[in-house]
Amino acid sequence: MSTPHGVFPTAPALPPELAIRPVGGPVNFEIAVPGSKSITNRAMICGALADGPVTLTGGLFADDPHYMAEGLRALGFSVQADPASGRIRIEGQGGRIPAADADLFVGNAGTAMRFLSAFVCLGRGRYRLDGTARMRERPIADLIDGLRGVGVKARCEFENGCPPVIVEAAGLPGGTAQVDGSRSSQYVSALLMAAPYAASPLTVEVTGEFVSRPYVELTLRTMSDFGLLTATEGQRKYSPTHGVTYRPGVYAIEGDATAASYFLAAAAILGGRACVTNLRADSPQGDVHFASILGRMGCRVRQGILAGGRGIEVSRDPKTPLKAVHVDLNDMPDVAQTLAAVALFAEGTSHFINIGNLRIKETDRLKALAQELTRLGADVEEGPDELEITPGPPKDAAVETYDDHRMAMALALVGLGRPGVTVKNPACVAKTYPGYFQDLEKLSASRA
Repeated sequence: MSTPHGVFPTAPALPPELAIRPVGGPVNFEIAVPGSKSITNRAMICGALADGPVTLTGGLFADDPHYMAEGLRALGFSVQADPASGRIRIEGQGGRIPAADADLFVGNAGTAMRFLSAFVCLGRGRYRLDGTARMRERPIADLIDGLRGVGVKARCEFENGCPPVIVEAAGLPGGTAQVDGSRSSQYVSALLMAAPYAASPLTVEVTGEFVSRPYVELTLRTMSDFGLLTATEGQRKYSPTHGVTYRPGVYAIEGDATAASYFLAAAAILGGRACVTNLRADSPQGDVHFASILGRMGCRVRQGILAGGRGIEVSRDPKTPLKAVHVDLNDMPDVAQTLAAVALFAEGTSHFINIGNLRIKETDRLKALAQELTRLGADVEEGPDELEITPGPPKDAAVETYDDHRMAMALALVGLGRPGVTVKNPACVAKTYPGYFQDLEKLSASRA
């Protein structure tokens, strides 16, 4: 592989504050977005569990997969990354974890922390997982409780329900693991991926409200692609096939649906046309349905086989105004910030509900959105799990991003449609999309 030790590339240098240049009119462009973060990190876990080498093509090269790769390396796995070819190669160990003792640092990568916390239960030894100051504030107690319920010796080091996590593993027992799904579906996904290698059959049962359920379906689809089938009972009880190994081979990763949302939103805001060429209309990623929300707001949406291949296309005649929308985002909370940016250009008051789990993301996204949209001139009402946005007279603003990649990417969209928007700490986009602002700059050259 071309990079030493498979090092993931860093983001291009960006200034502390970046003024966003308005595009000034309708656009007409096509783009292939980076590989899906959600699929990349799931596939890396499945690859490490495979019985032999796995090559991932089209994977995401950014901070979150970097921390997943480093975590696997700390556990004794060979992980090689080649950004030039878009390939990641993992030597799967068939359910065995080589290292008997390891300290893992996962930055602020939620999937890495949660997936690896269940993954290390398959080992035999002591494992400690830690992250940034913000990661130490993000809850993981629901997963720890689920693990302890089947006999795993796992705990939060400071007994506060948050990382660091310490697991004293002696293999993953079987039985029924009950996991509260009201704060994150990643706890459920973490257990599902490890379940086939439990000492006896393991069933994962979801209790409480079930947020972001499509991400569990994404996990099951990824496992299936690696040869693991799961019996389901309703939408809350999952029993992965026991005693079957993940198969090695080559696995292709599609474009990231959340990353796609920014460019589809750009066409909605500016008018014209945008087509994301590497995202299937039938993608298992829940955020693929963002385009249908734009359709409700007055855009035209085309999906499937388009000119030049497959993709998702959004277009809007500049003479057709955007309309406000009332929408339940329980199944796709990560697009709330993107949709909030679009709402600033819509007629009327938009209302987003069932987004309370945004408060435990990279920042409290509900609070952050309310503050920054107000700074941009909107009238915003923030509830415990909802947001109401009414556009107001635009204000020039240098918006805070709270070291949250999605705040930076979404708020930059506002600057495409009107002058006076500056994004602070734009480099935080390296978490999932290092080249985002370079791609955004290209829109000026795509004027329709």
